[in-house]
Amino acid sequence: MTGAILTILLALCAALPAQAQNLEPIHLALTTRSFQYVIFPLAQERGYLKEEGLDLRIVMMQTTPGLQALVSGAIQYSGAGTSALVAVAKGGAPLKTVLAVNDKVHQWMIARPGIAGFKDLKGKRLGITGLASAATFMFRQLAPKQGIDPSKDITFITMPTGNRLAMIHSGAIDAMIVGNEDRYAGLDQGLKEILYFGNEVKNSWGTVATSDRFMKEQPKLATGFMRATLKALRLLRRDREGAVASFAKFTKLPRATGARMYDDLINTFTANGTVDEETQRNDLAIIAQVAGVNETIPLNRAYDFSSALEIDQQLNRSGWRP
Repeated sequence: MTGAILTILLALCAALPAQAQNLEPIHLALTTRSFQYVIFPLAQERGYLKEEGLDLRIVMMQTTPGLQALVSGAIQYSGAGTSALVAVAKGGAPLKTVLAVNDKVHQWMIARPGIAGFKDLKGKRLGITGLASAATFMFRQLAPKQGIDPSKDITFITMPTGNRLAMIHSGAIDAMIVGNEDRYAGLDQGLKEILYFGNEVKNSWGTVATSDRFMKEQPKLATGFMRATLKALRLLRRDREGAVASFAKFTKLPRATGARMYDDLINTFTANGTVDEETQRNDLAIIAQVAGVNETIPLNRAYDFSSALEIDQQLNRSGWRP
């Protein structure tokens, strides 16, 4: 375990009240406080985790140290499920994606007002987070269907972190691929949405990974976490006001922003934390490109939705409702 990871975890433990310390800790690493992750604070606030004897501790960490902590056992779950799949594809990391929060990707393309549609991107500059990002490969798959050769007709510009919208307003780029936060800000600043990736590709989003060792050695904890999470996923669909309030608390963003995201995105959430095999294969086809591997990655090497499926059936049989 790296010194930085250990320091973070020790600090979290020291800050916990005595009552929380009587529960079994479960650590979840997230890179952002995005809307799809609101199910986790919801599970805390409604007592679903406490019912399982668990105390969820959300740790904000960058992807690489988060996955290192996951493999080492310092944490039990990571919201960087796509990156975990890349690690599986590249080096056979002992990880599995066990939860898919969304069955549509939360990625959009927004552009300057002069660009009316996808075909107008020909000869333009497109802002991306990285040449090897999943969204970039998705775009490369979509472009030929619109008569655009992504290798010849588009100039890709990697955007630095920070105020990326400034690049499009300055004219440095003509369009950009964005997530939730930049999408709404861009629309409010007069930019035009020309593509929602979720309507064009069948891929998952908000995937959560864990280690093979944790599932094998701590099945009771893994089951408890999954049951609490699936209850929160069901609650999300039924309690708009509760979800919006939880999101505002979780992110420190205005409730109006949470309400806007809820109404736009609620239909992208999975019913039971899983996606079908076609979606899994599509995900892995993108992952293979990101990882630079030629082999076909077996589904059972990358995914294990067995717990989510079993628990969903148990909740159905018991008639559980939020």
